[in-house]
Amino acid sequence: MTTKLTLDDIADLRAYERERDEFRDRVIALKKKRRIGVGPVVTLVFENRDTVRFQIQEMARAERMLTDEAIQTELDVYNPLIPGPGELSATMFIELTSKDALMDWLPKLVGIERAVDLRLGDGSVVRSIPEAAHAAQLTREEITASVHYVRFDLDPAQVEAFAAGPVTLAVDHPAYQETTALTPETIAELLADLKG
Repeated sequence: MTTKLTLDDIADLRAYERERDEFRDRVIALKKKRRIGVGPVVTLVFENRDTVRFQIQEMARAERMLTDEAIQTELDVYNPLIPGPGELSATMFIELTSKDALMDWLPKLVGIERAVDLRLGDGSVVRSIPEAAHAAQLTREEITASVHYVRFDLDPAQVEAFAAGPVTLAVDHPAYQETTALTPETIAELLADLKG
């Protein structure tokens, strides 16, 4: 079973510097299997314990966090992104590179965090659920954020259908409708999360 991170899992700055290059290379390779583009501007990166630990370690490093209290604050923010059995968790990026594109797209994509589907080979569809604490900060009626945190809850039959494939990741939003089939490598990688 996937466990949440604790203070003991986060290395102090000197210890992290010693492992950083190797850990970063491992997480970069991991994210390549977990990063899925859906159409021209939406990308989801499926999170797990290692990707979340890397995020916290890098934040602690960049902000020179030296106290347990500062690290605990980061743990409280990011631990909800670690999926439990039967769950997938993802960071969704709306990848726009210019201010004009942001001003054009972000108002049109309000609600996109609730419009992502996993379409399974047995015909079932699992809709995204925005991560509650982040959604409270990011959701606006007139404009959306360029980063969202979402999760997918699958029942045991859906986990089996996911394992059997095929699996398609889809964005079904009035202003953006795109699909991407998951590769067997990605399905296998995410199945480890689903099975805990």
